[in-house]
Amino acid sequence: MKKILSLMLLLAVLVSCKEGGKKAEVILPRSVGTVNKILVVMNTLDWEGKVGDEIRTVFGEHQVGLPQPETLLSVSQIDPSGFKSFVRETRAILLVQKGEKEGVVVKKNKYSAPQILVYATAKDDEGLINLIKTKGKDMMHTFQNADIKFLQSLFKKERLADSNFKTLKNLGISIDIPKRFKLVDDTGDFLWLRQHLKSGIARGDGTNNILIYSVPLEDETKVADNITAVRDTIGKKYIPGSKEGMYMITEQAYTPFTFETELDGKKAYETRGKWEVKNDFMAGPFLNYTIVDKKNNRLIVFEGFTYAPSVNKRDFVFELEAIAKSMKIK
Repeated sequence: MKKILSLMLLLAVLVSCKEGGKKAEVILPRSVGTVNKILVVMNTLDWEGKVGDEIRTVFGEHQVGLPQPETLLSVSQIDPSGFKSFVRETRAILLVQKGEKEGVVVKKNKYSAPQILVYATAKDDEGLINLIKTKGKDMMHTFQNADIKFLQSLFKKERLADSNFKTLKNLGISIDIPKRFKLVDDTGDFLWLRQHLKSGIARGDGTNNILIYSVPLEDETKVADNITAVRDTIGKKYIPGSKEGMYMITEQAYTPFTFETELDGKKAYETRGKWEVKNDFMAGPFLNYTIVDKKNNRLIVFEGFTYAPSVNKRDFVFELEAIAKSMKIK
């Protein structure tokens, strides 16, 4: 009996020491789900009515620069009665509910990790519709930013060493590029890496590609206007087609979209559009970040482009975006 009491006392001491007066650490299950997909938890009647219509309208916005229409996020719905067990371990969840305290609340890692939960609450249908209409894009950005960080955490664990590439060393750049990308060209001024994509692509292998280079900063007021011309010059010099006179250019029938943004704390321009090979039938989407590095009087350019015929390309381009946003300029 004394031995049992002593053992119980020892266990109590160990638990007390581990907690140290704080809440004991809870180990959460690993979340499930892929990037750019969210689960909407809301009453099925509301989902089939005007509130659901507003969610589908706002969250159904198309990503610019893709050859075929694809939404920024893919959305599925479940009734609150079914939101239990493993379903709660979904990585990205939007909970739409009625309550007195109106607004949007973001929580992390409640049922699994990593996990992002966005609670949208209003008193009635009209309030929910207004909330989705006014705060919907902010909610989408919350989910997208969480996806970016999720991918970056994966890439960081399997990154290529910056020191392997002359161009990164010469330009003073650190960036988290996963090891599945293989070297195509590294001149010291221009870097080209390529990942082969096989699954689901009908016409042979597809590829995801990364280009990194710099050009002199001449007139900052004209940077945005010259992005297409710069990338066409680089395409002609470094990205050949299968025959003489073939090389990558910006698709002439499609005007790219350019937005002012920020990358590594510096002013930058994000450009999304479509590329093609001059005098050939190859084409696909591209994502270009042109960063104004005033300290070194230059522009640093990261470009990702995808060739994946017959399949959706949103998630391939999104991976390139996550890689680009890990860039640090020394």
